[in-house]
Amino acid sequence: MAAPVSVSSNPVVSVLVTSTANPFGVERRFERGMNISTLKSKLELVTGAFAQTMKLSVLNSENKLICQLDNDDALLGSYPVDDGMTLHAEDSNLKADEYSDTSKVEKFEISEDEYKKRTDSVRAFKERNRLGRFNEELVQKKEEELKLKEQAEDEKAASLKVNDRCEVRVSGQPSRRGVVKYVGKTEFKPGTWVGVHYDEPHGKNDGSVGGKRYFECPPKYGGFVRPSNIEVGDFPEEGFDDDEM
Repeated sequence: MAAPVSVSSNPVVSVLVTSTANPFGVERRFERGMNISTLKSKLELVTGAFAQTMKLSVLNSENKLICQLDNDDALLGSYPVDDGMTLHAEDSNLKADEYSDTSKVEKFEISEDEYKKRTDSVRAFKERNRLGRFNEELVQKKEEELKLKEQAEDEKAASLKVNDRCEVRVSGQPSRRGVVKYVGKTEFKPGTWVGVHYDEPHGKNDGSVGGKRYFECPPKYGGFVRPSNIEVGDFPEEGFDDDEM
């Protein structure tokens, strides 16, 4: 004589629904009082499988098979399905990752000229509202501010000389002392830069960047900063005490 089936008194069960096409799954709640045929119909949109050819399996948290939901007339609550378990739908008509593989999706493409003609695009919206690069006054103002900033950097750089003792002060970082070893343009970024040989290994390089050497120093003792971050003066070496001989 078969053992009686124990049905939970909770009318709703929360499960993870996976399928051949979607192994990642989505969480869903179902009434235990519905039959398996109705459950399969509800799972069509979730799994991509067809109710007529769908095969449902129940897996526990360790991904081990508990049972098959193989009786379309039986109630979901008549099977040992608990919260946190997985309902896995298989269908021979589905392929793995069928709905997550975007390589087969036809991509929409449009030429730059055609895009400019559209009135419902992000570009058209920005043009109408004079936003970003379409605001000529704002663009001009930013260009002028950048030009003034670069002029200030160049003026500061003109006051610096190689072998000047200096202190580097970058916002949000502790001050570092060293010696100016390079002042001028670089290949790694536009603008004027100052190469510093630090007293201690606070740097990022050995005086070279991207294979281009600007000055000589041991590894981790070299760094480049903008002129505005440099102050020159009588800065003793770090760790040196004037009261000691």
